[in-house]
Amino acid sequence: PAVMPAPAGALDPAALDEALTALPRPHLVAATAGTTDTGMIDPLPEIADVCAAHGARLHVDAAYGGGLLFSDRYRDLLAGLDAADSVTLDLHKLGWQPVAAGLLAVRDAADLAVLHHRADYLNAGDDTEAGLPDLLGRSLHTSRRPDALKIAVTLKTLGRSGLGRLVEQVCDGAREFAALVHEHPGFELHDRPTLSTVLFRPAHAADDDVAAVRRTLLTDGRAVLGRARADGRLWLKVTLLNPRTRTDDLAALLTLVEGNTPR
Repeated sequence: PAVMPAPAGALDPAALDEALTALPRPHLVAATAGTTDTGMIDPLPEIADVCAAHGARLHVDAAYGGGLLFSDRYRDLLAGLDAADSVTLDLHKLGWQPVAAGLLAVRDAADLAVLHHRADYLNAGDDTEAGLPDLLGRSLHTSRRPDALKIAVTLKTLGRSGLGRLVEQVCDGAREFAALVHEHPGFELHDRPTLSTVLFRPAHAADDDVAAVRRTLLTDGRAVLGRARADGRLWLKVTLLNPRTRTDDLAALLTLVEGNTPR
């Protein structure tokens, strides 16, 4: 199929088409809907078309971005996700769940057949018949807690629309923070945010200075900032996950960074 080049840093459908043409089958393609560093979403519709043309299976890592499905305003960013054979979701991010509450969704239920594997040391038949609980079939990692119950309680309490409002609040907050950075002459913005992550850095600062201001604010207990390397430089990373973050909080964070950046 005719495909357009992807934005820098995203999976390029044209390069993918060339690779699948050259490689022997079978093919499994893993695309990303919300990278950890920038929140970038791969061009899923184009990738899905390439996969269909080559008979490749498509898996989408939507650990970060999958929460956009709750939002009527932002869910279109995940167009093409429905073409995936399997999708992973990590709802401790845009779902406000415990860190272990991950989900694997599959198009064909037969893909989950491996979860019914029997191991005598875990679920001996006579023990199961005697009423002893087995460890298989309760979570993808066998002995990990079945946090699906907590996801179910949250959905029952807030509903899709309630979670959607929380998603929109943090994504809107990221856009607001990006605008503050863009308008401030003392800072440089990496790019307009896709999700709730913003990369920025003090203008004209060296990478060592960027690292130092992050560590200073962290050890002093005043701000927790991430870090990411993009375009060959080190950036401060703000990932907004608190829907109650206010404009004043965002402005105060910029003031903190500015006041602690080595001159």
